[in-house]
Amino acid sequence: MRAPLLTLGILSILVGMLWIGQGTGVVPWPRSSFMINQMPWAYYGAALAAIGIGLTGYALSRP
Repeated sequence: MRAPLLTLGILSILVGMLWIGQGTGVVPWPRSSFMINQMPWAYYGAALAAIGIGLTGYALSRP
């Protein structure tokens, strides 16, 4: 169970960071994305990254 949780946690962190970047306008990719410069997506990304950090921490603490 450790490997799937770790994978899901890392993936959540990466996607959350992308959403933060798009929501703040730092990552304007893809150009046609509706998420660019939309602050709610930065907040959603921060929440997803926080969940990912929690999952990763939990997975690493398991024996």
